[in-house]
Amino acid sequence: MLLAIDVGNTNTVLGMMPGSGDPVAVWRLSSRQERTSDEWRGLLDPILGPHVDAGNVDAAILGSVVPAVSGPLTTLCREWMGVEPLIVSSNLELGISLGQAEPNSVGVDRIANAVAAWDLTRAACIVIDLGTATKLEAIDSDGVFRGGVIAPGLGVSRDALALRAARLFAVELTAPPATIGRDTIGAVQSGLVLGHARMIEGLVSDLAAELGAVDPAIFVTGGHAAVIQQTLRLTCTVAQNLALDGLRLIHQRNV
Repeated sequence: MLLAIDVGNTNTVLGMMPGSGDPVAVWRLSSRQERTSDEWRGLLDPILGPHVDAGNVDAAILGSVVPAVSGPLTTLCREWMGVEPLIVSSNLELGISLGQAEPNSVGVDRIANAVAAWDLTRAACIVIDLGTATKLEAIDSDGVFRGGVIAPGLGVSRDALALRAARLFAVELTAPPATIGRDTIGAVQSGLVLGHARMIEGLVSDLAAELGAVDPAIFVTGGHAAVIQQTLRLTCTVAQNLALDGLRLIHQRNV
């Protein structure tokens, strides 16, 4: 099976991927940049070790936006699993075209999401990725990843507000029962969660107009997907493994 590794700024997600269908197993760890390959092995051995020992890992692909984590994980794949990971870049065969002015600067997490979304729809679509940053990716009806939007994520916004406002504090990121907050917690949750959802709705409308798409498919993924999806006034599909699926497709096209 393929070990797909998606390294984000906050979390690293690993998936044991069969040739098609859902992952056999998915693990989410923090993306601590100071970890060595030995420390990564210590963390992964209890959960991934049985698959390695059974010879289930015969290939790997690494999509990373954190260079400090890429090196140790590449070493881990080589020395522990005995496989050379395919490193995702804009130069690989992707199954989509990159329509940005500087394709080499596009985050590989964004590319993986776009690859998977296009494969699912073969039509104009939008990906909402709710992680450290909130990213919206716009893919047109010709399979061109045109670009998108990058905004501060929910967690980043909450932490910045608590840090800069003396009488405010970090709250649980959950939707309040009403937009009008009856106390400070409710007011902050309304501003953060509902405000984030309304921002996304407006941006999706603008992206769809620029794509010339009347009713594009919309996918929601990322660590905060469950929180935001239930508040969105949009028809959308939660696809938590979208990036892993994109990594699998990229690997299949380049081996």
